[in-house]
Amino acid sequence: QVQLVESGGGLVQAGGSLRLSCAASGRTFSSRFMGYFRQAPGKEREFVAAISWSGSSTYYADSVKGRFTISRDNAKNTVYLQMNNLKPEDTAVYYCAADPSRGSVFVVSAYSYWGQGTQVTVSS
Repeated sequence: QVQLVESGGGLVQAGGSLRLSCAASGRTFSSRFMGYFRQAPGKEREFVAAISWSGSSTYYADSVKGRFTISRDNAKNTVYLQMNNLKPEDTAVYYCAADPSRGSVFVVSAYSYWGQGTQVTVSS
């Protein structure tokens, strides 16, 4: 089992930055792909970024490429999402997810474990 606890959300003005953290429990954290998704009001949950177990491979949605950076520290069992140059359209609840063993890293249904979500609000 893996439990995920997220932190770092908040309110920021457009152009600002936030860093989300996702702390994972479980001895096999370092062997798992990790991802971030987001869900805005009235919309479906969508892929934001993913990172391989070693951190050597990263994947981003086109909408965040060049502005967001996903990273991990396996010694601390933590994944980070650095978000720069935030835009109002980035406003959403952000979710950390682990272990996409059931399919593509880009797909919600592939992930076995989810965090509780953290709210990010970007004002214009």
